Amino acid sequence: MTDTMKAVVLEKFGGYDAFELRDVSVPTLGPRQVRVRVHATAINPLDYQIRRGDYVDYVPLPAIIGHDVSGVVEEKGVDVSEFGIGDEVYYTPKIFGGPGSYAEQHIADVDLVGRKPRNITHLEAASLTLVGGTVWEALVTRAQLAVHETILIHGGAGGVGTVAIQLAKAIGARVITTARTSNHEFVRSLGADDVIDYTSDDYVSAVADLTHGQGVNVVFDTIGGDTLTRSPLALADAGRVVSIVDIAQPQNLIEAWGKNAAYHFVFTRQNRGKLDAVTNLVERGLIKPVIGAVLPLARVGEAHELLENGGSRGLRGKVAIDVVGQTVALPSPQ
Repeated sequence: MTDTMKAVVLEKFGGYDAFELRDVSVPTLGPRQVRVRVHATAINPLDYQIRRGDYVDYVPLPAIIGHDVSGVVEEKGVDVSEFGIGDEVYYTPKIFGGPGSYAEQHIADVDLVGRKPRNITHLEAASLTLVGGTVWEALVTRAQLAVHETILIHGGAGGVGTVAIQLAKAIGARVITTARTSNHEFVRSLGADDVIDYTSDDYVSAVADLTHGQGVNVVFDTIGGDTLTRSPLALADAGRVVSIVDIAQPQNLIEAWGKNAAYHFVFTRQNRGKLDAVTNLVERGLIKPVIGAVLPLARVGEAHELLENGGSRGLRGKVAIDVVGQTVALPSPQ
C-alpha cells in the first residue's frame, strides 16, 4: 500500500466550494480495525448539515466527512478474524468519531463492518449503510411496526423514504406516503399503497379519508418542522411518531397528548447487527436500493448541491459517489 490517498477535505464551513481534493496520509491501522479500499460512498443530509456548520462543535477542521462505505478489505489488524483480505464489506463510519468516507481508503473498527450484499453493486451498497441502519432502528426497534398496521411515511421518494417504504412492506404494513404527483407511480412501484400529493393536499385530511377517520399507527418523519408538529393529528390512539430530523427549535407537541402518542427521535448508532438484518432483506429481494445520481469523488460539492435541491431537480433516492469508476449519472427532469 501507499502511505497517501486522495481525499475530499472540508476546509471551512459554508457552501459547496468548501471542499478540496487533496493527497492525505492513510491513518494507522489498529488491532481491531480493517483498512478498506473505498469503491463507493454516498451523500446524506447529515453531510451537508456538517458542511454548512450545523455541528461546528463536533467536527474540528480540516476534516474528511462522509458516512457510507462500500469497498474491499485490503488489510486487517492482528486481532481481526471476522473478515479476510479481499472481502467485500459495507458500513457507516463512526459518526463524529474520526475521518469519514470521502476518500480512497478508510480505516474502520471491525465491529461496525458488515458483509456487503452479494446481489448489489458497491454503489448500491454504499447508498444503504446509514439509511438502512437508520430505517431499521426507526421502524423495527423504535416504532415496532407490526403486520397489518398502517404507517405514514413523509417524503417517500427521498433517499430515506424509498428504503422505508420497502421495509414497511416487508414487515407487512399498509403504507401511505407523501410525494409530488410526478413521483406517485414511482413510490407505488416500491410498494406504497396510497400516495398523498403534499404540494396540493393536506396530509392530515387525506389520512383521515384513507383510514376512515381511524388514523395511522405510525408516522415516520424525515422532514421535521410543521410535519413533526402536525403528525399527531394523523395518528390513531396510542400511535407512534418516529423522527430522524434534528430539532433546532423547541417544538409544541400538545396535539400528541390527546392521542397518548409516543415520540422517538432517532440518531442511530451503527453496528453490524443492523447491517446484517438489512443484508438479509436485500439478498431476499425485499429491498432494492434506489440511486438517483452518481458523481465522482472530485465533484462532492456538486453532489451536495444536488441533494439539497433534489426535489426541484427530479432526484429520486440517493446521490452516490463512485470513488473507483468515476461514473457520472444525473437525474432527468420529472
